[in-house]
Amino acid sequence: MGINRQSMSDRIRAVLEQRIIDGTLPPGSRLLELEIAKEFNTSQTPVREALESLHSLRLVESERYRGTYVRAITDREMDEAYSVRGALEQLAAELAAPKLKGNVSELREILQNLHSAAADGDTHGYALHNDEFHRAIVDASDNTLLIEAWQSLGFEARVRIHLSRRHEPHLVARAAEHDPAVDALEQGDGATAGRFLREHAELCRLRWKQRHLEGRETAIPHGDALPVPATVLS
Repeated sequence: MGINRQSMSDRIRAVLEQRIIDGTLPPGSRLLELEIAKEFNTSQTPVREALESLHSLRLVESERYRGTYVRAITDREMDEAYSVRGALEQLAAELAAPKLKGNVSELREILQNLHSAAADGDTHGYALHNDEFHRAIVDASDNTLLIEAWQSLGFEARVRIHLSRRHEPHLVARAAEHDPAVDALEQGDGATAGRFLREHAELCRLRWKQRHLEGRETAIPHGDALPVPATVLS
């Protein structure tokens, strides 16, 4: 019975997560336990478990009197999240370098999958392998607090939302940004690997900001245009 309930909870979570990511459930949408339970022909218990999982991914929020609803990811939140991610991954690379020196076969395999997804234009696969890549480096740091802090940022969902709602013509170039960090880690050079990862996070931060400015169709005076390195758009 417990296994069936957990399977139903996973199924509900997966369906709701996809609806949030593809925009079927836009920010502000209320998620009513009774309605969801009726849709999936189940009790409210697995629905509640699914919503808790989505809450841990920072995809939904719950407020008294308002209930549970889909979160909006603000520009400020993404700006801050990428800055924190860059700092955490820089430290993670420095700590992981001794362990990964001459031992990056797993990272190379993940990276190859990332490149393949990028070449195929598979944004879903790209997001999954991207998360797997960064997670592998963070896990190799063997620092529990660092790992927990990094996980709390929930970047797999963030990247999937970004890629599913905006055409990304430069996935191959984005995948290539990960290569130098692996080369440095293979040499045991944590300082260089960390610098590459922090620079990658900064490029992602600038890309997000630029895309959202374009998405709003904001008229920015020529002299006030957001400075974006050429590599961001290549």
